[in-house]
Amino acid sequence: MKIYSGIPKHLVAVDCIIFGYDIMEKELKLLLIKRGFEPAKGKWSLAGGFVYENESLEEAAARVLYNLTGLRNVYMEQNYTYGEVDRDPGARVISTSFYALIKIQDIDRELAEKNGAHWRSISRLPELIFDHTRMVERALNELRQQAKVKPVGFELLPETFTLVQLQDLYEAIYQRKIDKRNFRKKILSMNLLEKLDEKEKITSKRGAWYYRFIPEKYEVFTQKGFYFNLDVS
Repeated sequence: MKIYSGIPKHLVAVDCIIFGYDIMEKELKLLLIKRGFEPAKGKWSLAGGFVYENESLEEAAARVLYNLTGLRNVYMEQNYTYGEVDRDPGARVISTSFYALIKIQDIDRELAEKNGAHWRSISRLPELIFDHTRMVERALNELRQQAKVKPVGFELLPETFTLVQLQDLYEAIYQRKIDKRNFRKKILSMNLLEKLDEKEKITSKRGAWYYRFIPEKYEVFTQKGFYFNLDVS
């Protein structure tokens, strides 16, 4: 028996705000696609899709991300649900946004190109369809809040990095300069990084030591009652 048979039906979708960090250009970037169908065909869009009958919102978002990048098990957070009646001119569509943090070098480039995906700097985004600009702004604000109190920034970096590269990442996230001495003092005081016996010598004559984030140290750190704090305000 269909209990809800008399209730109006609406389409349910997910939209993925996929952040990546370009370590050479020192820019936070967003993975966008050129929409291949109406309405708004040919315009810039977030990656998204409708939720299948047999999957959850999280499963739908993971599917959309995998089909675009070839990546599984990446950092992804549900952000917000958008349900304005006229948000999509094609139909009544209720969409839940998810933001993901991925390493740019890890994506399947051929798959991304096949789907018409392009990385665009967060500081120079094109006009996006529907309410996708609002989605990006809300997700970026959430990322900035989370980066202060959780080590989510390391999801955007290669496994090994220098302290300069780590600071460059945070400056890209917050779109402003950060005091070098205070930043290094804060990150090193938490004892979450392992210093390696290798230096990065491409951008520095003397060379800068490489480090690696150790998740196990973070678990011990929080179990002892401490909390991650990289508030750069």
